[in-house]
Amino acid sequence: MYRAVIRYIGYRALWTVVKAVTLSLLIWAVATYLLGLEYNTPRSVILIFWIVSILVIGGSRMIARWLILHQFPGGEGNAKLSTERVLIYGAGSAGRQLATALYHSNEFSAIAFIDDDNSLSGMDINGVRIYKSVDIPALVERFDIDSVLLAIPSSSRRRRKEVIDSLNELHIRALTLPALSDIAGGKISMSDVREVDIADLLGREEVQPDKALLDACIHDQAVLVTGAGGSIGSELCRQIIKQKPRCLVFFEQSEFGLYSIEREITKLAGSGVRVIPVLGSVLDLAHLIKVMQQYSIDTVYHAAAYKHVPLVESNMIAGVRNNLVGTWNAAEAAIKCQVKNFVLISTDKAVRPTNVMGASKRFAELVLQALSKREQDSDIRFAMVRFGNVLGSSGSVIPLFRQQISEGGPVTVTDPEITRYFMTIPEASSLVIQAGSMGCSGDVFVLDMGEPVKIKNLARQMINLTGLSVRDVNYPDGDIEIIYTGIRDGEKLYEELLIGDNVQKTDHPMIMCAEEVMVDWVLLKLIIEQMECALNNFDYEKVRSILLETVNGYNPQHEIKDPMYQQSSSSIS
Repeated sequence: MYRAVIRYIGYRALWTVVKAVTLSLLIWAVATYLLGLEYNTPRSVILIFWIVSILVIGGSRMIARWLILHQFPGGEGNAKLSTERVLIYGAGSAGRQLATALYHSNEFSAIAFIDDDNSLSGMDINGVRIYKSVDIPALVERFDIDSVLLAIPSSSRRRRKEVIDSLNELHIRALTLPALSDIAGGKISMSDVREVDIADLLGREEVQPDKALLDACIHDQAVLVTGAGGSIGSELCRQIIKQKPRCLVFFEQSEFGLYSIEREITKLAGSGVRVIPVLGSVLDLAHLIKVMQQYSIDTVYHAAAYKHVPLVESNMIAGVRNNLVGTWNAAEAAIKCQVKNFVLISTDKAVRPTNVMGASKRFAELVLQALSKREQDSDIRFAMVRFGNVLGSSGSVIPLFRQQISEGGPVTVTDPEITRYFMTIPEASSLVIQAGSMGCSGDVFVLDMGEPVKIKNLARQMINLTGLSVRDVNYPDGDIEIIYTGIRDGEKLYEELLIGDNVQKTDHPMIMCAEEVMVDWVLLKLIIEQMECALNNFDYEKVRSILLETVNGYNPQHEIKDPMYQQSSSSIS
């Protein structure tokens, strides 16, 4: 009777009570009969004893279990349960299925439902009470809640963001279910529960892609992706393979990056699509020409670039060479091999750039614009697509913040006022493919990035939604501190809007076309030749001078930061 731990007592323990009481009753009845005491003991007493004993012994244990689990979860002497105590936000079909899954889970224990439908308040589902959303703070305090599970997969991102924002100051972990379209079979299980998607914090709704635009440059064609192992390049490959190209060529200089994306895409491609990994650099013009001729490439997505602003700032020669000369090589190879479509992945930092990375990408745009004019009688079509930061890409703040939080902090932000535009990698890649199928040769497309996000607020939300608190002047006992390290070399406090001064709408609501100043190819070719000479001679001052003269709006915020330049200057002096 006393082997069962009251906290974990269940129906088996109640069956043990019944068996124990029945056994003791039989022993008592036999003893009473043998001793001849049945004449002084009414037979009804035996039945009454059996019923009362079960109610008292079993009922008292169940009441004790209920008190321990639900009424005094943080009481003195009660050890914290190994399972997380959770609220399920959403009492619909997904919430009910999730509660059923939780019943058999050793990780979570469902304490209550939360639902926006006030008419459901006070009702029970499988013995779990439904409360209003305004009751969440009281429930968290009363039941010592660890996490909130968002079981609202059919709701919009904007609604999920509102719910997440309401949990921000409660310092409890937020978990969520993916959209119903992402849940196989429409049935909810514990395996579907995951951390809140950072995209949910932005509240940005995705526009369904246009199938015709996705297929235009890909379906049943030979496609080449440079920089295929990078964040954007690899996602482009994932989406391209869904459109059933004739063959897909990965062009990548990183051996590990090439191995990883080739292994992943081969599984997705099946037998109908050729997947060809090519190890090489966009600085090798002969290799690019050989690959494009070998596989009769129809469309090139040029994603190969050095994009990390501070690193390119301190590696000026390599950054300009790769971003500018690499793009020129890829474009000339495409022209020579009669490629039909060439799409450059550009950046918002090309708009009035303050850093070498942005200036080199704008220079690359100028090259394609000039080539489109030079090749206006040929069939090739050049397109450039600009967008801002993508969530989770290499060098992005999101993976960095996650790592810093998991290590106990501090979380580093460059400046309390710094803001950025964000977009998910799949959405950005999808829009790049669609934009590349639109317009005329030489068009510069810009993607609608929504509202800017203050990085300080993003860091605070990520800390709070892991169940931790921010340590600051107002809350000195918090878990993780946010420290400010200062603006890095070449970094802007506020990223400018992706759209320039002259912007035209397109048929796609998330894609716009910008009118940019062009440079004639005859003049630009002379400038590029001067740039190549300066790069080969490691003439840092000449490289900067050419960027300043060629790239409209380039305004560097500091002296040349490349350590090689500093070294050569000091040795000369």
